[in-house]
Amino acid sequence: MKYFYEYDIKYQEVDGRKKLRLFNLENYLLEVAGTVADELGFGIAALHPRGLTWILTRLSIEMYELPTHCERVTFETWIESNAHMLSTRDYRIYSGAGESKRLIGQCKSVWAVLDLEKREIVNVFDDPIFEGCIDGEVLNMDRIRMTTIPEPTGYMPHKVVYSDIDYNGHCNSCRYLQAMTDAYLPNYYGKTVRLDINYSKEAMPGEELMINYLVGADGVQYQLKNEQGETSCSAKITVNELTN
Repeated sequence: MKYFYEYDIKYQEVDGRKKLRLFNLENYLLEVAGTVADELGFGIAALHPRGLTWILTRLSIEMYELPTHCERVTFETWIESNAHMLSTRDYRIYSGAGESKRLIGQCKSVWAVLDLEKREIVNVFDDPIFEGCIDGEVLNMDRIRMTTIPEPTGYMPHKVVYSDIDYNGHCNSCRYLQAMTDAYLPNYYGKTVRLDINYSKEAMPGEELMINYLVGADGVQYQLKNEQGETSCSAKITVNELTN
């Protein structure tokens, strides 16, 4: 089953070119996922009392056009599958609403359920609350695999501070992307932009992260590493000329 949610883009969510920032777009996607999960009975409101929570493990977004301030945007979403301890949720993103809406992007996200005490992923999909929630439509988006950055073009330190922490006690997934795009932002205006981001290890309050980035002909790749050299998050922003 498909679900639709409409939002008006706020002034504080756009950048100097009046386009929605990528990390604010990600925040909308997370808001939609949380809203529909709560409505279906397996959201944070149901999981937190059991010591469980949802975490995002992987996200791929492709935007042909970025909305601007006051523009109404419709998010269509559905669950593609719940398998192997992971839930795949897909989206289509439209400018406008109703019959006149126009497709401007798509997204594939992969989620897991975390045991808050053990800080381990657990399998909950045999629980009756998940019965009948899968739509099954597969959104065709190839997975882009991240490679190690041997010699970065540049880097910037980032300390995980109060404003980075969410209700799960770790760095909010949107804040990683905000820090990366603060370190380096490719010029994707007027082009198709694709974001791929993998979350590998929780970043906790007070941790010192190093944002390494490598600029290439088609965009930029990022790696956030902690003081032990472990990768907390990796991402790539790919920029392509519009074909239409």
